Amino acid sequence: MTTTYAVLSEGLEKRFGDVRAVQGLDLAVAEGTVCGILGPNGAGKTTAVRLLTTLLRPDAGSARIAGHDLVREPAAVRRRIGVTGQYASVDGDLTGRENLQLFARLHRVRAPGRRADELLDRFGLAEAAGRPASTYSGGMRRRLDLAASLIRRPDVLFLDEPTTGLDPVSRGLIWEAVRALTAEGTTVLLTTQYLEEADQLADDIALVDRGRVAHTGSPAQFKALIGTYVEVVVADADVMTKAAGVVDQLTGAEPSFDHERHAVGAITRDRTLTLPRLVRELDAAGVPLLDASLRPPTLDDVFIRLTAGDPADSTDSTGSTSSIDSIDDKERAA
Repeated sequence: MTTTYAVLSEGLEKRFGDVRAVQGLDLAVAEGTVCGILGPNGAGKTTAVRLLTTLLRPDAGSARIAGHDLVREPAAVRRRIGVTGQYASVDGDLTGRENLQLFARLHRVRAPGRRADELLDRFGLAEAAGRPASTYSGGMRRRLDLAASLIRRPDVLFLDEPTTGLDPVSRGLIWEAVRALTAEGTTVLLTTQYLEEADQLADDIALVDRGRVAHTGSPAQFKALIGTYVEVVVADADVMTKAAGVVDQLTGAEPSFDHERHAVGAITRDRTLTLPRLVRELDAAGVPLLDASLRPPTLDDVFIRLTAGDPADSTDSTGSTSSIDSIDDKERAA
């Protein structure tokens, strides 16, 4: 079966002066799926979203969004997408209903009041619909902002860190909304700093590092990249070095230390390692154990391993080295 892509980019590039914020971005997102865009701060995630939503013009490369050429048909792209940025863009002086009605009129939606009420109810804001948005909590404003981006029922929705700073309840409500949207056929591109969020929502993940997609795959495939996480917790700090020697011998990986918990951990690709064998080897070495475990890695483990290079510096093909802050500053100035 042929896959239809809602977002397809090849070789997208964007410079800010001598800094290549995005360099050769290749991305393919199937219709009706959630693609999580992950990466360290300054990796180029937000710049990539601004390119794909026509807010920036690429210096090189091409992309098609919902079947339309990004550069040659920007107006058509804008009609097919919705965008929610990192900060709520609603008008605090207007009520929740007035904000959504305004967006509906701007987009020439039929029956703007009815559409506003539908979205207010969907996002749990009906009781607060008549209050000024300035009186909303942070989570409520973010939900109102997301509702505004859905006024036209977009084919592709771009969410740039939509739950940053939200409490768990508000974050869960937005997760439910994203799941409902994909069930209805909307394609979602989600940039996030929360690894749990990507694990919960994403069908596929694109790890962006230094302006390009470094790895792609499902959350399960990402976790399979680095094997099993081994951790032992010992009775006191004096035997941590001895425990680390056993862990090193069994895993072939350099152990990490949590001195506060007296814990030693490492990741192994050896699928034959079992918990009984780990305990036997530690007992034979005279290591008094409090706890031992083997578990699949989290996306946090994967993220740390795959972005283990210095995140503060990046070198482009011209040989110039630029700090993350300089990339962000130059993007804001552009």
